[in-house]
Amino acid sequence: MNEGNPTADPSPSRTDGDFELARPGAAPDPTGTEAGGVPEGTAPGDEGAEDRRAEPGADRGATGRPRPLHDPDPYSTPPYGGPGPWAPAPPVQHPMATPAHGTPSAKAPVPAPPSHPGAVAPAASEPTVPAPARSPDALPDPAPSQDPAAPPTPRYDPWTPAPPSQQGAPLQHTGAPLAVALTRTPRDRRAWGRLVGAFLGISLLAGGIGGFAGAWIEREGTTEVRLPQAGAVPDGRDRDSVAGIAARALPSVVTLHVRGADEAGTGTGFVLDGRGHILTNNHVVAPASTGGDITVTFSSGDTAEAEVVGRDSGYDLAVVRVKGVQGLTPLPLGDSDGVRVGDPVVAIGAPFDLANTVTSGIVSAKERPITAGGEKGDGSDVSYVDALQTDAPINPGNSGGPLLDSHARVIGINSAIRSAGREADSAEGQSGSIGLGFAIPVNQARRVAEELINTGHANHPVIGVTLDMDYSGDGARIDTRGGAGGPAVLKGGPGDRAGLKPGDLITGVDGHPVHSGEELIVRIRAHRPGDRLRLTVGRPGAERTVTLKLGAASGQN
Repeated sequence: MNEGNPTADPSPSRTDGDFELARPGAAPDPTGTEAGGVPEGTAPGDEGAEDRRAEPGADRGATGRPRPLHDPDPYSTPPYGGPGPWAPAPPVQHPMATPAHGTPSAKAPVPAPPSHPGAVAPAASEPTVPAPARSPDALPDPAPSQDPAAPPTPRYDPWTPAPPSQQGAPLQHTGAPLAVALTRTPRDRRAWGRLVGAFLGISLLAGGIGGFAGAWIEREGTTEVRLPQAGAVPDGRDRDSVAGIAARALPSVVTLHVRGADEAGTGTGFVLDGRGHILTNNHVVAPASTGGDITVTFSSGDTAEAEVVGRDSGYDLAVVRVKGVQGLTPLPLGDSDGVRVGDPVVAIGAPFDLANTVTSGIVSAKERPITAGGEKGDGSDVSYVDALQTDAPINPGNSGGPLLDSHARVIGINSAIRSAGREADSAEGQSGSIGLGFAIPVNQARRVAEELINTGHANHPVIGVTLDMDYSGDGARIDTRGGAGGPAVLKGGPGDRAGLKPGDLITGVDGHPVHSGEELIVRIRAHRPGDRLRLTVGRPGAERTVTLKLGAASGQN
């Protein structure tokens, strides 16, 4: 303010910080006092003593200019009021870097040269008064305004927060867009190399951990094990396969449980016709021959009582019949004469009372002469069989069951086995199978079964001679003495008509060698009564051949 001038305009002047602005309409100072100079003759550093309002007539320097009322403006604010008609507008002033708060400037900036003829530039030799320290709370200096009545425009201050109207406004770029360099520097290449290396390291580590975990799982396993399984098997089977043969034959195979006064046993049989006739072995039903009962169990589990129709110990065959059973399916009978060694066969029975057991094998031999039985001692219970030999497992309980060919036709009736403990035994022995089983040929069994069903007994073919069963030489010798008080060669019998004599040695039948009396009986019983046989008679070098017609004799039960 110009308090010492009573004629001055009573309206206060505008101030900004430490600087006093001229009032509008005031006359310019011809002395240049308000130009920011220092009065001549004032020593540097003594400005503080003169820092007061200049009054008319105050001290002036050697240049005749009054001492400035304040320190130089660090922002180079023009030392005059708003522009008028007598002076051009000042140039745009850009703010310079502001020193840190509380730190005085080392040197005040030099004011810009006067832009009009009336302005006087300060002398270069005058010392510069440092600007006083600004308070952190001080407002920024206002820029000169063209309108004295308008409020001053504050200068930019980076420490001053933006007005509320501008807070939150999005930032915008002004001027030309910046050019971005896409050139990859060596530092970038090193960074990429480190990144790729880290990725490869992590990959290798993960692979190693995965391999170790997989090996551990494969070695140690998991808590739950799931085993692989093949696909579903078709329901159907080839009719000529073992499964197909068994499926067709099992409904016709039965298990017999026989109970007598002194013993009991288990055997097998099969259906012959729809009338309920079942064929089995004689030694299976023998315990019930003097009183007992026979129970027949079918593959379906149904049971029925049965009775003996007829039996023959010489052929080891018997026929029983069940009553009150409908819908029986008989097994077809094949031709045992057409069987060849090596043909596949299937045996069905109840070994050790295990019903519906199926085993398979081949025909391992034909026309194997065997004898079974003989427990009575008089030979009345001895069976003579010209048997089929098979390696299909046959065990006690298989007796009387069917031996089937590849077309599910019966070619034999399982009757005997050879065990390791005995030379020959019936199937009722307790020794197991060693792969040597014997079956009665079905051609012989058919004839005997028909006779048993029709007459209750079977006829045996005979030659009308008595054999010496104690002869140990090779061949079958006719006894020199007759049995039971009769002659050795039955007068008028088949042998007598063929010219056989007591003591003759028979060594062959139909070209097959004969080594014993049992073997001769087996060869004869393989034929029907009325068949013709060619016998080789005599010792080697004195042999002759005779032909005879077989006779018939009633079999023993």
